[in-house]
Amino acid sequence: MEEGRRLQRISRTAKDPVRLRRAIVVMMSAQGQSVKDITSLMQVSEDYVRDVIHAFNERGFDALDPKWSGGRPRTISERVRERICLIARTSPADWGIAAFSTWSLAKLAEHLVQRKVVPAISRETLRRILREGKVSRQATTTWKASSDPDFIAKMHRVLELYDAPPADGRVICVDEFGPLNLLPRRGKAWRPHGKPRRMRATYHRHDGVMHMIAALDLATGKIYYRIRQRKRWQEFLDLLKALRARWPGEKLHIVLDNFSPHKHPNVRAWTAAHQVELVFLPTYGSWLNWIESEFAALRYFALNGTDHRSHGEQNAAIGAYIRWRNAHANPKTNFAPDSPIRTWTDYPAKAA
Repeated sequence: MEEGRRLQRISRTAKDPVRLRRAIVVMMSAQGQSVKDITSLMQVSEDYVRDVIHAFNERGFDALDPKWSGGRPRTISERVRERICLIARTSPADWGIAAFSTWSLAKLAEHLVQRKVVPAISRETLRRILREGKVSRQATTTWKASSDPDFIAKMHRVLELYDAPPADGRVICVDEFGPLNLLPRRGKAWRPHGKPRRMRATYHRHDGVMHMIAALDLATGKIYYRIRQRKRWQEFLDLLKALRARWPGEKLHIVLDNFSPHKHPNVRAWTAAHQVELVFLPTYGSWLNWIESEFAALRYFALNGTDHRSHGEQNAAIGAYIRWRNAHANPKTNFAPDSPIRTWTDYPAKAA
């Protein structure tokens, strides 16, 4: 009776089709149905039914679990696979091959045979070996080294403001976004398979460009911005004055890059007289500016996949996104808490 209840439970809940089919065969046999009736109902052979019943009688419920075979033994050993992955990570120039600068699967397979790493190998087998070895074809990235001798000190100053904002002040990240020109912008959208959204192709740039200057308030997570035709020190100073008027009783710590209008003498004179500290990022260290990630989201959600025909239309789209974003904003905390930059004591001179 206990076996019957367990078989019934398995027949109702089993997700593996093999286990389910075997449980049903055994349960039908226990109910007194003949092999022929079970064969007709389950659409299996008589030998299969008899094998399942005999296996259950010999091994019990373990016989219901499928025993998958391991397949054909590998003809390429693990040691050779590791060597293939190692060679794939090298450059053809490392082997004295000047005809090309990168491997394709066909060229790499031919090279492996020539070097007698393997007697023969297909491109599909090579592709699978590389995938299992976690070797993939990736685009080359660039590394912009900073020439700032005070890189570490400036970085720690910015991280200190992010981690522990002054109680009597407010930390604000400022940067320019743009240029905002009018052109079809590629993007991604959910579409039926094989039917991408089509956009016009144009090389014309009508109506010139505009520029956006924005400020991210870390205390609230909100963005304040202006879109202007130029991005001179005058436009930058106008934004600073607007920020000063918004928080009149607090000292403002403005995190920003080394763009020349930010260092204009008129800007420096005004900030010194109005409790505004300009905290400059290290040279080529714009990735430390927290507003950069907000610009990436703005580009993705508000501009990608659009084809605005006027600046007014495009500016309205930007404004609608920022209003939505500010309505859902939260204070900005925990800037790159697990990043290696937290442990830097000197600036790495080259890419890792």
